[in-house]
Amino acid sequence: MTTSDETSVARLASAPVPVGSTLMQLTVFGHVGADGQETEEVVTLRTIAPRRESGTPPIARIHSACFTGDVLGSEKCDCGPQLSAALETIVQSHNGVLVYMLRQEGRGIGLANKIRAYALQAAGHDTISANLALGFPAEGRDFRIAADCLRHLGINRVRLMTNNPEKVGQLATLGIAVEDRVPLGGFRTPFNEAYLEVKDRLMGHLDALGATRPLLGHPLAAPPRGAS
Repeated sequence: MTTSDETSVARLASAPVPVGSTLMQLTVFGHVGADGQETEEVVTLRTIAPRRESGTPPIARIHSACFTGDVLGSEKCDCGPQLSAALETIVQSHNGVLVYMLRQEGRGIGLANKIRAYALQAAGHDTISANLALGFPAEGRDFRIAADCLRHLGINRVRLMTNNPEKVGQLATLGIAVEDRVPLGGFRTPFNEAYLEVKDRLMGHLDALGATRPLLGHPLAAPPRGAS
């Protein structure tokens, strides 16, 4: 397992940038090697002079890079709409942060392997079985660096925009208190319907009420509660 020292990141650069008509602070986090070479890991986008009068923690989105969804606008996933909705919410909140994980494409397997998984999905696999067929876990992301970045920004309590209980659990274990979960949804299309069903029912992703259902009949699904 990676140690805390190994996951700790440094601020590489920071500057205000306009996002639409709102000025926000963009910070690049990463590692500096012994040779002085920088490895960029995470970008954060933080509201400037956030409102603190209510004592409410900032709203946060931890978003893994998705070239196909975020850049190309592919409807095979819901990443692009989630990113847009999260950024809009953060800007409107005047107290929020986007944590963009540059090196977590394809739930941690990288872009080339993600496209290999897409090819397997075109042949009949779902998003989970495709990853497993390539020798990867269904969920390979580690959010320790995200927690380190939040602490660098002076944040240890958040309202987290996510449907993924894994993010909530990891952040809590890492000392970032998730005081509220804000769901992100409503982005279903004919192209991502099966993908979202697998995330909801097999990977345990939650709806607006925090409910989920097992994907009965799937070879990886756990038996229903009460079953022997």
